[in-house]
Amino acid sequence: MANHDHVQMAGVELANAARTVMQGRGEQWTSMRAAVFDSLAAFDRPASAYDIAEALSAKEGRRIAANSIYRILDLFSSANLVRRVESANAYLVNDHPACSHDCIFLICDACGATTHVDDDHLSEALRAAARQSGFEPVRPVLEVRGRCSSCSIERP
Repeated sequence: MANHDHVQMAGVELANAARTVMQGRGEQWTSMRAAVFDSLAAFDRPASAYDIAEALSAKEGRRIAANSIYRILDLFSSANLVRRVESANAYLVNDHPACSHDCIFLICDACGATTHVDDDHLSEALRAAARQSGFEPVRPVLEVRGRCSSCSIERP
């Protein structure tokens, strides 16, 4: 099925879902993991580990190392809680973590807004093309650069 309609979560509901996913995997939901998740969720565009470390350092009044953030983001990525925008080395919170889809991103070159699109037909076509070439796809990521609708409006 293409272009699924998902119930997108935010705020406390999303944080609770993330905690449930992690605990279901036998992982602890530590205060640092919660802080990283909440910090990333507060960004309105993809954020790097350095962006998150800076935001947390300011909030907590102590230096948080980006290396610590990377480890947590890797864990979150493997649990489908965040999605990595490869070209920007940045992350977005997955606002429907119960669903697992290939990463298809629409990235605005003007404002940086990034939208994740679920289209199983497109994903399967990409996987099939890879298999026809003798390649077994593991984690397809498709990034489409351009302008979002807000930035496409011509300015005088």
